Amino acid sequence: MTITRSDQDKSTLPAAAAGQDRPELHKAIEEIVESGFLGVSLRVHDERGEWVGSAGVAELGGTAKPPVNGHARIGSNTKTFTATLVLQLVAEGKIELDTLAADYLPEFGLDRRITVRMLLQHTSGLFNFTGEVYDDGTIVHGIPVPYSTTGKEWVDNRFHTYRPEELVRLALSKPARFEPGTGWSYANTNYVLARLLIEKVTGRSLAEEMQRLILGPLGLSGTVVPNASPEIPAPHAHIYYRFEEDGQHKTIDITRYNPSWVSTGGDMISTTQDLHTFISALVNGKLLPAALLAEMFTPHATGIPNMDYGLGVFVQKTDCGGTVITHNGGNVGSATLMYSTPDGIKTLTAVLNWVDDAAMSIATAFPNAQQKLVNKVFCGKQADPARPAH
Repeated sequence: MTITRSDQDKSTLPAAAAGQDRPELHKAIEEIVESGFLGVSLRVHDERGEWVGSAGVAELGGTAKPPVNGHARIGSNTKTFTATLVLQLVAEGKIELDTLAADYLPEFGLDRRITVRMLLQHTSGLFNFTGEVYDDGTIVHGIPVPYSTTGKEWVDNRFHTYRPEELVRLALSKPARFEPGTGWSYANTNYVLARLLIEKVTGRSLAEEMQRLILGPLGLSGTVVPNASPEIPAPHAHIYYRFEEDGQHKTIDITRYNPSWVSTGGDMISTTQDLHTFISALVNGKLLPAALLAEMFTPHATGIPNMDYGLGVFVQKTDCGGTVITHNGGNVGSATLMYSTPDGIKTLTAVLNWVDDAAMSIATAFPNAQQKLVNKVFCGKQADPARPAH
């Protein structure tokens, strides 16, 4: 299988990158496709320069490879963009990290112990509006999501528009997971509140502020804040969902859907090039003052081995003992990866696509694929199959 680059990508790559032979990276993405994925596109920047490649197919029944710089729904990488934006507003004096969120958003009746920092850090204890799985295995549903028993309902309503306030109020109608500041639990609710906070203090939309402070300054022309639009710019790979209806198995193309169901928990669209540009600028101090960048990267225990959380980023230990700054984004039928060493010398950005279903059939293959790429790029080795991936 050959590595595919579009003519446009070739024209914008340094000659060394376009001709660079990295058989270990090529082999890694081929093996990921063989493990059950439709397609993978990968971009690596390190001391050897830039490498881009793709494997698999862009759509079912086709032969074209995924575009190496195609647009993709970036899922929870949206949280890193949003946290950066909040911290930029802290730098402008419009927000204070340790001020009560309720002081900015009094209309929701938030627990008056929850600070802005707790929202960005996932230590607020608020219920996740996309549903919670508790330690005893109990599942409490929120809005319909593509998984578990609500998968078909999500499919049928995938063009429905949710308002951010609606998602917050649903979350607040459920019991909190814990007292504010006493634990860690990943919740999209925190970042929808961060969106509303941004819009409240600036008087402008999230999209406008994102353009003013991040997308414009960095020239991220492939990055979109879609709000409720189901469209995704070309080129892009396709994503699919399979389900059973009236005894028949169906597989449908769900590339177009309304992302307002997850809102700022994971609705943005970007490219591997833009994600590389963004994470590189972030770790190199081009978006935040040094003191706020240090706050962002200060790890807080999550209970997940080797993975702590800062403000909108995971601070992860690699198998070879290094540290990477990361925030991946899982979405229905696709995922985006975004990793950087703290000094920005090495970055990895990638998009993976597959046929999804309510049972999350790819759930085992995905962390293995993720670990394989991280070890290849940051450790120069294969993932240890005896070591569980996180």
